[in-house]
Amino acid sequence: MNQTFTTIRENIGKVIIGKDETIKLILTSLLAGGHVLLDDVPGTGKTMLAKSLARSIDSEFNRIQFTPDLLPSDVTGLNFFHQKEGDFVFKKGPVFANILLADEINRATPRTQSALLECMEEKQVTVDGETRALDLPFFVIATQNPVENTGTFPLPEAQLDRFLMKLSMGEPTKEEETEILNRYLKNKPIEKLDAVVKKEDILKAQEEMKEVYVHPLLMDYIVALAQESRRSSRVLAGVSPRGTIALLHACQAYAYVSGRDFITPEDVKAVAVPVMAHRLVLDRASVGKSAAEKVVTDILNTVPVPTENWGKAD
Repeated sequence: MNQTFTTIRENIGKVIIGKDETIKLILTSLLAGGHVLLDDVPGTGKTMLAKSLARSIDSEFNRIQFTPDLLPSDVTGLNFFHQKEGDFVFKKGPVFANILLADEINRATPRTQSALLECMEEKQVTVDGETRALDLPFFVIATQNPVENTGTFPLPEAQLDRFLMKLSMGEPTKEEETEILNRYLKNKPIEKLDAVVKKEDILKAQEEMKEVYVHPLLMDYIVALAQESRRSSRVLAGVSPRGTIALLHACQAYAYVSGRDFITPEDVKAVAVPVMAHRLVLDRASVGKSAAEKVVTDILNTVPVPTENWGKAD
């Protein structure tokens, strides 16, 4: 793994136990300039993971607790009249951060959800006709509870498409849960977590990631996966061209995080499900997160994997 991200992963590992692959995928999303939706029941460590990542990087961190009465201006900020100055002054919202935790995003109204998702896509905020750029890197970790649907406003497919990956923390094993109890018996590890890299290190890595080599055959393989998702009999709408681009960048970032300057078919397979599954619109007979994941897995098993020397020729 790339040293910068090895350092971050090890630091997060002081708090989060047994979720190495999930952490690696989140770091992949950060590197690729995307965002992550964590879809899991309460208490699995979603918020703790986001806080651990934020503490590991010397950067600005904010958290928004999404509720039905949250307004778009509560996210982006607003102009208010300052009596002493005799003019309108802009008060920045919590979205002006490097790492933003959007807790229970599906509890906010579609209008408020859209305010955040616009910031995610454009990396900027427009209020009263004036556009303000967000500080980079800008990375959103949104969470939602898939079990409790009362009082929620599920993200529509067009908005889900804005997230590079949709991940799940999953349940710990018996050994991992025992280790969690031992680690939290007397202390809260996150309180002792310090920054190990600077945000400039992340920006530098994001630029270097763009140079990761993609063999033409693997480019064709990525396109073939996207094309096959649109032909599946269980899919009403497959991966969009934006999703195909997301898959390409996720592959480059995953290879970079793994310490390579070229991608392999294994990189594509590692990120395909979290990048593609939430972008599929399935027929009514195929419902649920696992159904979409199975469709992508079937596609991976169907599309022939090219074999080649994937490194760039001298």
